[in-house]
Amino acid sequence: MNKTRVSFSILLLLLLALVACGGAAPAVDSVAVDLSTLPDAVDVATVQSLKGDSEVVVIDVREQWEYDAGHIPGVTLIPMNDVPARLSEIPTDKTVIVTCRSGNRSGQVTNFLRDQGYDNVHNMEGGILAWEAAGYSVEQ
Repeated sequence: MNKTRVSFSILLLLLLALVACGGAAPAVDSVAVDLSTLPDAVDVATVQSLKGDSEVVVIDVREQWEYDAGHIPGVTLIPMNDVPARLSEIPTDKTVIVTCRSGNRSGQVTNFLRDQGYDNVHNMEGGILAWEAAGYSVEQ
């Protein structure tokens, strides 16, 4: 085999591998997650697997216009500045996961909620940016 043919074969194999990997939807981990052992910061795959659980509430703390541009299906919107006035809407008897655009505001809200006595609140790492990068769906 000449050099051109070998190079072409390698290129073709790499292209096929990329196409095969890129077209699939992200796999949802069907393994049950123990809510009592969730870390302070959770990744988007964990949130995806938990968001339909009746014991989990996902709160988006972005502004209304950001939420309207695209949000996680089923998430509750409570903008960051409204959280102190809306504490009664955030359950203390469920696992609460807070998200935003990148994880910064949600991290601040998570810390605020812990200061208010919430002991089962978690920050979603990377926010909606990481959610979309992982290929998970958003609603508008």
